Amino acid sequence: MEREHISIINEAEFHEVSKKLLEMGGKVEMMINNAIKSLVERDSALAKQTIVFDHEINALEVGIEEKFLHIIATRQPKVHDLHFITLGLKIVTDLERIRKLCVGVSKRALELNQEPPLKTYIDLPRMAHWTAVMVKEALAAFVRCDEELAHKVCKDCHFVNNHNEKVQRVLLTFMMEEPETISHGIKINHISKCLERIADHAAKIAEMVIFIIKGKYIRSTISYVQPSSPEIGV
Repeated sequence: MEREHISIINEAEFHEVSKKLLEMGGKVEMMINNAIKSLVERDSALAKQTIVFDHEINALEVGIEEKFLHIIATRQPKVHDLHFITLGLKIVTDLERIRKLCVGVSKRALELNQEPPLKTYIDLPRMAHWTAVMVKEALAAFVRCDEELAHKVCKDCHFVNNHNEKVQRVLLTFMMEEPETISHGIKINHISKCLERIADHAAKIAEMVIFIIKGKYIRSTISYVQPSSPEIGV
C-alpha cells in the first residue's frame, strides 16, 4: 500500500489503477443515489437508466481486473505487491456486487412506481446517502492508505444497520395494521436490505485496508458512533 513498499508497480500504474477504481466507485455512488431517487420521486425513467448504466460499470470493471491480472502474469509480485493487488481485486468484486444490488433496487422501484405510494420511504434516502458516502470513503482510504478513514467507514456501517432495523419495524407494524399492503411492504423491505448489504460491502473494503496497514482484522471490534448526517428530504 505505501508507495515505498510497492516494488513492481510503478507510479504511473499505481495512479492508473487508483483512478479507475475511484471512477468505478463514483459511478456506483451515482447508481445508489439514482436508484433511491427513482423510488422516492417515482421516476421510472431514471430507474431504467440506472439499470442500463450497469453495463458501463461492468466494462470498467473488466478493464481493472485485466490490468491487475496482467501485472501478476508479467511480473513477480512480492508480498506487499500482492497485498495491493489482492485488495484491489477484492474491491472490484465488492463494487460489482454493489452495482448488482443497485440494479435490484431499481427493479423494485419500477414495480413500486406502478402502485399507490406508501408513507414508508422516510429512512431510505438517508440510508442511501450514507451507503454512498461509505463506498466513496472506503475507496479513498484504500488509495490514500488512510487507517483513520477506514475506521470511520466501519463505524458508519452500524448507523446504516440501525436504520435498516428501524425500517423493518415500521414495515412490520404497517403490514400488520393494513394487510393489503404486505406485497408493497415486502418490496420496500428488499430495498432496505439491499442498502444494508451495500454498507456491509463498503465496510469489508475498509476492514481489508486496515488489515493491510495493521496486519490484523478488526471485524466486530469497533464501537458504534453515529455520524452527524445532514437532514435529507424525501
